[in-house]
Parts: sequence; C-alpha cells; structure tokens
Amino acid sequence: MAELEVPEYIFETSWEVCNMVGGIYTVLSTRAATLQQKHQDKLIFIGPDISPEGHNPYFEEIPDLYSDWKAYTSKEYHLKIRVGRWLVPGKPIAVLVDFMPLMNRKNEIYGHVWSQVRVNSMPAYGDYDESSMFGYATGMVIESYYRFFGLNASQNVIAHFNEWMTTFGAFYIKEYLPAVATVFTTHATSIGRSIAGNHKPLYDYLNEYNGDQMAYELNMVSKHSTEKTAAQLVDCFTTVSNITAVECEQLLGRKPDVVTPNGFEDDFVPKGKVFTAQRKEARKTLRHVAETLLGYNLADDALFVSTAGRYEYKNKGIDTFIESLKHLYEFKDMTRQVVAFIMVPAWVKCPRADLANSLLHPESKLYSYNRITTHELHDYYNDNIMSALHWFHFQNQENERVKVIFVPSYLNGSDGIFNKTYYELLIGMDLTVFPSYYEPWGYTPLESVAFSVPTITTNLSGFGQWVSPEPQGIETGVGIIQRSDYNGYEVAVHIAEMIYQYSLCNENEIKAIRTNASIIAEKALWKHFIQFYDQAYHIALINKTKRTTLISDI
Repeated sequence: MAELEVPEYIFETSWEVCNMVGGIYTVLSTRAATLQQKHQDKLIFIGPDISPEGHNPYFEEIPDLYSDWKAYTSKEYHLKIRVGRWLVPGKPIAVLVDFMPLMNRKNEIYGHVWSQVRVNSMPAYGDYDESSMFGYATGMVIESYYRFFGLNASQNVIAHFNEWMTTFGAFYIKEYLPAVATVFTTHATSIGRSIAGNHKPLYDYLNEYNGDQMAYELNMVSKHSTEKTAAQLVDCFTTVSNITAVECEQLLGRKPDVVTPNGFEDDFVPKGKVFTAQRKEARKTLRHVAETLLGYNLADDALFVSTAGRYEYKNKGIDTFIESLKHLYEFKDMTRQVVAFIMVPAWVKCPRADLANSLLHPESKLYSYNRITTHELHDYYNDNIMSALHWFHFQNQENERVKVIFVPSYLNGSDGIFNKTYYELLIGMDLTVFPSYYEPWGYTPLESVAFSVPTITTNLSGFGQWVSPEPQGIETGVGIIQRSDYNGYEVAVHIAEMIYQYSLCNENEIKAIRTNASIIAEKALWKHFIQFYDQAYHIALINKTKRTTLISDI
C-alpha cells in the first residue's frame, strides 16, 4: 500500500466551532484531541464570533497569541479575529471571526460566486446570508494566515469545510489559494433532510429523486445549490455514513470519496467509583424532579427511559417514541412503572416557577393541572409533542403505569429545574430510545452506550447501520429495529416490545446488557475512526497535486 500523504497544516471550519448547537460540535470537539496530538498547533479551527463583546464559555482568548497576524488580518482583509484555545480536550487553537462586516457586501459576493461557480443565491432566505458570509470569511482568514506566515505550494495544507454553511469558504480557497487542498464534509444533505421532514418517502423513491428539482419544489434552491457545487468542486468529498453516501450520490451528483464515521472520546465518561456515584446522583435528581412534578412517589424499581436531540418531530422519531409508550399498555403482565423523559429543546419560555419553588421547598406541594412539562412553553397548543401526548391521553395520573415528562429546555447545567447537563442526567437512565427516520449518523445513541446505557435505534440511522445492518435485540446493548418509509406503527410496537423485555431482566442480565453497550462504544473511539480522516486528507492532497500539475502543464 502506498504511503499516505500527510498534511502539515489543517484548517477546519464549522459554524459549530466554539459554538454548541448540535451534533457537529460533538464531532469536532471530541476529534480535536486526537488530531492535536498529531499536528500540534498546526491544527487550527475557525468558528463564528457570535458574541464578540460577550463571554464565550467554550473559548479562551489569548490576546498575545498571533497578535501580529491579527493586526495584519485587520489591515489587509478588514476582518476582526480573536485567537485563543477551544476549551475542549486537547485545547486546540481556535480563531473566531466577526463576519458581520461582510453582510454589507453580500450581494457583491453572491454575484462574484455566481460568476465563478454558478451558485444560485437569488432565492436565499433565513440563515443563508449569515452562513454564507461566515463561510466566505473563513476562506479569507485561511488566506491571511497562508500569506502572513509565508506558506507555499511545497507544503501540504488542508482546508476542511463542514456542512453547507461553510461552502463559500471552499469557493474562496479554490479561487485564491489553489495550492491548498480542500475537503468538504456533509453531515446531512439539506435536500434529503427536507424531503424527509416534509413527509415525503425518501428511501423507497430515492433513485427517482432529482436533487435540483426537489430543491425548487421544497424552496431549498440556494442551500442545495451551494452544497451540491461544493461537493463537486472540492478535492475530497466525504460524508459520515454509508446510508448518507447513497443519498449524496443521488441528490448531489457525486459519490463521496470516503466515509468518515463519527467517533467520540471517552474522557467525559467517569470511571469506577466516580461513575457509580454520578449515576446514583443523576437518578436521585431525576426522581426528585419527577415526583415533585407528578405530586406522588414513584415505585422504587421505576424504569427511567429517555429520548433526546433536536426538535425534528418526524426525522428524529419523536412521534414514534410517544406512540410506542402507549403500546406498553398491551403487556398486561408488565408490572414496572415506566418514566419516559422527552429531553428535546422546544420554544421554551422559562423554567416553571411553581416547580422550581417546590423542588427547593418540598413542604410546598405543587398544585397544577400541568404534570407534563418541567418548563413553560410559549405555545402549548401548537407544540407537536404536547399535541401527541394529549392525543394518546397521557395524563400522568398516579394509577397509570407509564408517565411522560417533557423537558423542553437545553440541559446546559443552568436550566432552572435540573441544573445538570445532559450527560450528567443521561448517566442515570436505564434505557434510551432514538427511533430515527432520518439520521445520517446519530450521536445520541452513541453517547448513550458510552455511558453504558443500552439504547434502541433503527437501521435508518448511520450509527445503527454501523452497529448492525440487520435487526437485533436489546440484549446486544443496541437494539436495532428495521424501519422504512411506511412502517412507523410496526416500529412503535417493536420499541414497546424491547422496553417490555428489558423491564423483565434481572440484575445480572441488565449488567450483561450494559457491558455489551460499553463494548460497542469502545469500537467507536476516535483512535479507531481517525484513519478515515487520514484517508480523506491523503485523497485531497493527491487530487490537489493532480489539479495543480494539470494547470501548470496548460
């Protein structure tokens, strides 16, 4: 096998660098330590400076770091950047760029990019403008570094762009720094997610869909245009799972050069006695909030089950999870109570003052018609989760075997009710359920097994398909259910069956299942998955060499 081309410098950019929004933050922040060990401070992350005057809890600014370069960037590129460390394991260098000055030039930039690569920004709306100007700014930052520090074509330099939000940076680099090799990773195609989210059958008809046509139909023209163009122009195109690779080839017109599955680092998972203590504390907190909200005590052996993630009601399978809880009543011999926590950030107004007061003062009982939500919502009546709970008549009465608690707030440690992070509560769960319909990878089930909490997911998630392409039971640590465009009812029934089966397990069986879950998690550590990024860098560098050689020959 030929020796891999190795990058000397890696610039990686994402809207989620030092900005915890979703799963990409987890991808980059957990991978950073592994890359930083290899590349030291020649690994540089670039993110948006969305709070230039405020405090960013994920970023430590170091004013003296690259101060001359910062001044150069300000003078020559009219961009303000802050340089410091991303406060994640490895503490890699992070550059935050204030891209807002480019908003005054956006029409000029859109016109220029159209003339260069034919990206259609005319129908743009929503977050397209800010994302595109941020992407363009990252290209300028990379060029500024390259020029200031005198890098040259003989050095292997990688510019890695994540998701459509950064694609304008890839266009910038291709035009102004052709000696830099480009990588573009789509974590989910914008048009595929839109097809699924609009209740159109994605999988059975995938081979019949035309990405450009669907973009017009679903009002996704600009996002699709920039994503498809980047996929076809970069030196190496990657995605995170085999299931999404098929989607990319059909909808974006290019088969990914390599699949880069999402790993994680287990340094955030406590070990030994600390793990036991934190699990005990988490269960104590979950029970205290639940019993205070419900107004009565739970059984000692109550089963704590949860789902979590972005509020994509259908795509994340939230609808199917809620339906499965109703099917639990079909198992007449099931005696254990089930407390289901739906930890999905919604249009939250504030923590419930009455609940917060009762948690602090147990003698002050909670008298409320609302035994469902831990926080107040702005609009109860148009919330999909609340509507489904009413449809299935979940009322959380004391005589009901299944209780459902909706936690609509970000669990960042200061939500006003739990005041613990998601991970600090996840460790206390007995079982998690993520029955995704559209899930290019699926960090939530991976995070679950990392904490030795068995999980249920589907073969339509990249993670589930990676674990096993075939259905398997919960005894394996990861229960996988066959899901298609049309079998939502059957999936809900299978979930209920798995929860029921788990509820019957004795202590030794549960211990074995939890061990199986942790074994699967170990196989997904970055030390196993980083090889796929090495391959991506190699492909990008080889293709860059071919491209620049061809240009020089001409």
